[in-house]
Amino acid sequence: MAPRFIVEADGGSRGNPGPAGYGAVVLDAATGEALAEAAEYIGTATNNVAEYRGLIAGLEAAKALDPAAEVQVRMDSKLVVEQMSGRWKIKHPDMRPLAARARALYPAGQVAYEWIPREENKHADRLANEAMDAGKAGRQWDAGASAAALAERTAARKGVRAAEPVAEPLAEPKAAPVGWAAPADLGTPTTFVLLRHGETALTPQKRFSGSGGNDPELSPVGLHQAERAGAALAARGTIQAVVSSPMRRCRETAAAVAARLGLEVRVEEGLREADFGAWEGLTFAEVRERWPDDLDAWLAFSKAAPTGGGESFAAVARRMTLTRDKLLARYAGRTVLLVTHVTPVKTLVRLALGAPPESLFRMELSAASLSAVAYYADGNASLRLLNDTGHLR
Repeated sequence: MAPRFIVEADGGSRGNPGPAGYGAVVLDAATGEALAEAAEYIGTATNNVAEYRGLIAGLEAAKALDPAAEVQVRMDSKLVVEQMSGRWKIKHPDMRPLAARARALYPAGQVAYEWIPREENKHADRLANEAMDAGKAGRQWDAGASAAALAERTAARKGVRAAEPVAEPLAEPKAAPVGWAAPADLGTPTTFVLLRHGETALTPQKRFSGSGGNDPELSPVGLHQAERAGAALAARGTIQAVVSSPMRRCRETAAAVAARLGLEVRVEEGLREADFGAWEGLTFAEVRERWPDDLDAWLAFSKAAPTGGGESFAAVARRMTLTRDKLLARYAGRTVLLVTHVTPVKTLVRLALGAPPESLFRMELSAASLSAVAYYADGNASLRLLNDTGHLR
């Protein structure tokens, strides 16, 4: 039976048009638990544009959790609810592409829309205001520093109503202590051991191989690499669960390792590789020859997508943030093997380090290599290993 999610979304503009932002939260319909959150400062825009952007972000977050889920969207925007329900026409040209983008995320039968009073949409409203406050301070919203999100989550777990927000603007969050300054009583960290899949026929040719093209199997070399990785991890004896990307090369790698460890493999959709659009199956040089401007934009801007509707690095980062948080909640305090791809591994490492998007191009990540990131209760992360290939020698 498909899970049921509630998406609460909101957007606002201080000026209409003016500095704008959105917020969205995905809730488990059965328990009310917050499963994912999203917020972003989007510059100058109208209230309606910000509201639609919040809707899109909420649906994207729900889809990253489970594309088969039934979704109930709850918003205090009568305009968005009525337009997306098909009862009102979309007359404004700025709204049409946003509505089309929202509709494309889920089949029509999986999503229903409901108007709610503003006082029942406080979680999303707080996130939207945090995003606008962050934009005013010259930065983007940070999930780890979200006071609204933490208040709601704590209240939901305890079964009580969250406290009302204060009228004053949010204070600038203090940076969490790191290194020697971090407290010693944070408990056992959750550790993700990140295994890139073994080689396929495309790997030594350095061809783009994402989730938008063929789904190649492991080559004989790749199968051998998976066996070697499994032997090395079995010798260490620390892995408590195995989670894999749904793509064939990862599932085959995970199966070989899990057999050594005596564990089952759980498939997580969010761990899939980026979609490289029209570049799938091509070499870097071939892409350079055919679409030089698109390639330059992709290399320079994290929000630029590959030719033909591929997935930008910014989109991958949003997906990986949601997937990371979902897995951290599921496997708190455990050591988990994530079998995935180049872009997801590099993105998790980049996020752990707080490094800029261009750092993705400055990491080497070999086939069947091991990396590891530990996550602590105070929100800090520690990179413990990167691109270890000692088990393959």
